Amino acid sequence: MSLIVQKFGGSSVKNAERILHVAETIAKTYWAGNNVIVVLSAQGDTTDELIDKAEEINPHPSKREMDMLLSTGEQISVALCAMALETLHIPCVSLAAWQVGIQSTSVHSAARIKRIDSERIRSELDQRRVVLVTGFQGVDRNGDVTTLGRGGSDTSAVALAAVFHADLCQIFTDVDGVYTTDPRIVPNARKLDEITYDEMLELASQGAQVLHNRSVELAKKFHVNLEVVSSLEDKPGTKVKEVTKVEKTNIAGVAKDTSIARVALVGLQHNPGVAFQVFDLLSRNNINVDVILQSIGRDETKDITFTVHKKDMEEAERILNDHKSALKFDHIEMDDKIGKVSIVGMGLMSNCGVAAKMFEALYEAGINIQMINTSEIRVSVLLDESDVNKAVKAIHDKFFDDI
Repeated sequence: MSLIVQKFGGSSVKNAERILHVAETIAKTYWAGNNVIVVLSAQGDTTDELIDKAEEINPHPSKREMDMLLSTGEQISVALCAMALETLHIPCVSLAAWQVGIQSTSVHSAARIKRIDSERIRSELDQRRVVLVTGFQGVDRNGDVTTLGRGGSDTSAVALAAVFHADLCQIFTDVDGVYTTDPRIVPNARKLDEITYDEMLELASQGAQVLHNRSVELAKKFHVNLEVVSSLEDKPGTKVKEVTKVEKTNIAGVAKDTSIARVALVGLQHNPGVAFQVFDLLSRNNINVDVILQSIGRDETKDITFTVHKKDMEEAERILNDHKSALKFDHIEMDDKIGKVSIVGMGLMSNCGVAAKMFEALYEAGINIQMINTSEIRVSVLLDESDVNKAVKAIHDKFFDDI
């Protein structure tokens, strides 16, 4: 008997018809003789609707109360899906994170899972029940509900798979796998049969929305057998694994991210420790920084440019201005009309000219590059937001047209 964890996203359970279809998928897995743990997201646009309701009452609510509100969406999903399974005579139980014992940090809206108590779920599985668990949430040491951030249900599913040593963790989405890029932008994007953990992690971190990046981190760390499959069609998906067969191309895919903003500190003193002061300050305020570029200015000054999430831009500006006298910079420049486009692939490590081929594609498309950032398996460029989709298509065509 195998243990399978199945996660269904918001679009998969957005209405009664979809929930009944999900229940049938779960039932097939159960009837095949497997133990099943199911993780569900909130229905459709429920989270956005709850955010809108909060703003009608208070434009600046506390993050704790937002977590209390947003966590209700997943409770609705698991209860409704359990009811659907009951109509199929499948023994099941729906559980919230606090009932399961998903212990998290206390960073509201961006908590991380610390540990999961296994006793309750094991007891239910021993009774041959399907266990439906609310995704996206946990409970901190004070007993307060926390949420894991957008896409956190993926992380919940992989964490449960890791703790219970599941034979397979399936992430069901409204697409049938991982594509070389967003097929809504590039119709000839192709589905990958398999992709490495490292490639998937980079793609997720650079804006690909198929999997949450922290879920891929956990899968890699605990060797979780992970698969992305369609919730709408019964067909093979994409396996995420340590090693894959050699592909004909040097890159696995092209990702985009338009949720970022650029922050530039101009006229910083060119002294040791200045960069540490800047980024330690942002870190202590839970603001994540991505692309960083430092340049030497004039008269013993330097400029530091970096990117943050758009939602953190105003807070970052306020924090830095509050410490202007200590940091000794001239002024801040902000730009939230930018985007990032990245190529990702293990082939970047051993093939010369891959970055040049990317830059050639942008040159031929008449697109100007603002900043460049690289890792062993990734090359990212910052562009005007209006050029992002055009850049994705140009780069994808350059690398994949001949395949």
